[in-house]
Amino acid sequence: MVMEAPAAPHDPADTELTVTSPDQMRELGRRLAKLLRAGDLVMLTGELGAGKTTLSRGLGEGLGVRGAVTSPTFVIARVHPSLGGGPPLVHVDAYRLGGGLDEMEDLDLDVSLPESVIVVEWGEGKVEELTDDRLEVVIHRAVGDTTDEVRHVTLTGLGERWAAVDLSVLAA
Repeated sequence: MVMEAPAAPHDPADTELTVTSPDQMRELGRRLAKLLRAGDLVMLTGELGAGKTTLSRGLGEGLGVRGAVTSPTFVIARVHPSLGGGPPLVHVDAYRLGGGLDEMEDLDLDVSLPESVIVVEWGEGKVEELTDDRLEVVIHRAVGDTTDEVRHVTLTGLGERWAAVDLSVLAA
């Protein structure tokens, strides 16, 4: 796997990785799942085709949940129960939600959060008020070039939960 971290990250909770294929993005999700626990909110940001759902699929595999993790665009949210006693994965696609937190509140994510891992695609500006502790994952890809598989991923842990988590282990 060709993932690399910068020589000196500007904050211990920030990690930057380079991912060169969809398989590596999925593997990143599987590895990230090992760091997650019930109560975690993961916010995925990136343009269409950046790899948000591919990363989510890897998270589901790593968490050992039931059902294929696919884009929940038309149902907004899917719950994937654990097959092994771990937390369920709640996978949300907020792309079609324009009303911010009000529409997100209708999904009752705050009720699910304590016992689940919640992953929200397109959540920027919509889910930040759910909790001060969250992992923000920003995926950058070359604009306009649909053939370039290289993605630059920035993971930022916010809040007390993520202060002591060493995200750089994902680059190893």
